[in-house]
Amino acid sequence: MQTHTRGHLVYAAGGVLAVHTEHGTSIVPADRVSWTPAGFTHHHRAHGDTDMRIVFLPPSLARLMPDRPAVFLASGLAREVLLALTGPRDHDDAAPGHSRSARSRLLRVLVDELHEAHEQPLHLPEPQDDRLRGIARLLYENPGDNSSLAELGKTVGAGTRTLSRLFRDELGMTFYEWRTQLRVYHALVLLAEGHDTTRTAYACGWANPSGFIAAFTGIIGTTPGRYRNGRRTAPRASRPPAAAKPQG
Repeated sequence: MQTHTRGHLVYAAGGVLAVHTEHGTSIVPADRVSWTPAGFTHHHRAHGDTDMRIVFLPPSLARLMPDRPAVFLASGLAREVLLALTGPRDHDDAAPGHSRSARSRLLRVLVDELHEAHEQPLHLPEPQDDRLRGIARLLYENPGDNSSLAELGKTVGAGTRTLSRLFRDELGMTFYEWRTQLRVYHALVLLAEGHDTTRTAYACGWANPSGFIAAFTGIIGTTPGRYRNGRRTAPRASRPPAAAKPQG
């Protein structure tokens, strides 16, 4: 665990990153950028063959970013600026070939690009209520668990109505939306580790691969097969769709 006096961007040029803070977990697949504000205790975890780039922002630019962790889709220009700022498989303190003024201009371009980008639904909030924490712990350990909310509620001593209200009030989403996002995050890890679409679908709790493909595409913006093969998706002009309800 660590914390910084400057907010920073983490870019996954390849592979999958997880950025953990006290507020939850941001999953950063290839060509996404994670933002962590100054002062947030956090740690990173890489899955698969990951190429991680880190860029710290001065306060004058950090104030233009959200005051909470967030994930953005990197435009082609943002991607090239990030690579230019960091150099090959490095972070920005060692980036060669840029004067201070040139670097400032590049950072401004980068923040402008992210400011125009849509946030990605890739931040999974961390429950604070003990009952929700109990459910989260069970599903983190076994994302393929298809128990209903009522069944899970019996293990934590709470009814369906109470738990549904807690998910809405505390996490801003339904239980099924939260579980779908958790499963898609786990799927990203499995795909990064080389598992195929069918095996990943069943491991994450879907009754069939087609349901998994629909949910994955709704959140990530491309199919699992294309993602696994490293095909990049173009930035979309429309808002990303809400998480799909898992099948099974």
